[in-house]
Amino acid sequence: MGDSGKPPMNPYLAGVFLGLVLTASYAVLGAGLGASGGLARLAAALSHLVAPAHTQASAYFGAWAPHYLSYYLVFMFLGLFVGGFLSAWTAGRLQPGLERGLGCPPGRRALFALGGGVLVGFASRLAQGCTSGQALSGGALLLTGSLIFLAALFIAGFAVARFFRGQWYA
Repeated sequence: MGDSGKPPMNPYLAGVFLGLVLTASYAVLGAGLGASGGLARLAAALSHLVAPAHTQASAYFGAWAPHYLSYYLVFMFLGLFVGGFLSAWTAGRLQPGLERGLGCPPGRRALFALGGGVLVGFASRLAQGCTSGQALSGGALLLTGSLIFLAALFIAGFAVARFFRGQWYA
């Protein structure tokens, strides 16, 4: 956090708020939370601007035509950025920069971040959902597949942490 700004919210309190938002989502919309569905819809809308006929003929994007952005997860996805910005701004923690370890040059850090983001984005659409949707929405419903996914996610994270920690501090 550095010397400027307010400290971040207590993670336990943030978890309670996230649970309340998830409960409200199920109560109001009858569906859970996630981010990749909104991103996919935004991609479809951008694709439609560039190549409308191709987008409408697409097996993936075509089903959403012509109202690509008429989906609640689009607004949730955009709200992540607006909410994150407003939270950082009001807490005095809005400081653009590239977080990286001492031994990790900016170019390598940017490539790792971009590569990881592309890989996770592709995998989330291949799996028809992202980790937040799987963990939050499926976990809240105690779905067996979601709980197995969460266990596998943490095991994999611990397994590769040493390698990436070494890349960060080397």
